[in-house]
Amino acid sequence: MFVSEALALSSAVCIALSSMFISELNGRVPLMRLARWQVTAGFAITAGVATITGGWATLGLWQVGNLAASGVFGIALASTTYFAAIYTAGPRLTALLFSLTSPFALIMGYLAFGETISATQAVGVALILAGIVIAIGVRRRRPPAMIPIADAEPIESVPASGPSPSLLGISLGVLTAFGQALGSLLARPAMASGVDPFAAMAVRSSLAVLFFWALLALPKIRRELTAFRKADLSIAVTAAFFGTALGMSLLMAALRTGNVGIVSTLSSMTPVVILPMVWLRSGQMPRVHAWCGAGLAIVGTALISIA
Repeated sequence: MFVSEALALSSAVCIALSSMFISELNGRVPLMRLARWQVTAGFAITAGVATITGGWATLGLWQVGNLAASGVFGIALASTTYFAAIYTAGPRLTALLFSLTSPFALIMGYLAFGETISATQAVGVALILAGIVIAIGVRRRRPPAMIPIADAEPIESVPASGPSPSLLGISLGVLTAFGQALGSLLARPAMASGVDPFAAMAVRSSLAVLFFWALLALPKIRRELTAFRKADLSIAVTAAFFGTALGMSLLMAALRTGNVGIVSTLSSMTPVVILPMVWLRSGQMPRVHAWCGAGLAIVGTALISIA
């Protein structure tokens, strides 16, 4: 296997593992607090690695501008909706909805650069949508209580106020895919120019760090009623290491030298990779329609990317 393909597949595994850690914090850590912890830890890790390896030297003014804009959509927006989707819909469904990143990127490329959509790519979009409909449309069993990594009571599903949790979770997952696609589109020219992946992720995360900490000026955000627990912070930092720091940096590294289509396909393996993780964690094997829906989404992504 070529290096870029291995990096892309490793990215999918890391992002899936990160989402499993994040799901452990459901009902224990408020969304905005989790976002602050995640982006701050991700920035600290990637900035530290970039400093040690000399990655900052690969950045120019225009690359910083592109990556900063990418971070607004791909980190500040997409990370918030990503965490919220995991809290609301669970890690498996969130990973599946993340597959919409490929068709969103295809549409954006058509609108921004006039790229044409082939018949094969259109079939790929249809397969992704069909896979999501199959996975969501079939009634699912109530998932068992997740036993936290930390010493605490089992976490039951927490119904969200307002809209139905499933509809809200789907909406958040779709918005995450949109933000990620737009962020990747903005970052692509900078990565193609040879920017160090850890320096790129540090720049992408920097504005998000300022944004989420600035939100503490709002009284509603400051009134976070849950108590602080060191164990929760440890889980959040671990999730940030595997997701924002390692997973996304591996994806940036894969885009430097690899074929964009193949890299995008392998990095979209998250919906399949996460199924055995959910099985091991909950002790309940996902139903057949979950595997079928994830498989269709991966095939659809492959058709879009390789065509």
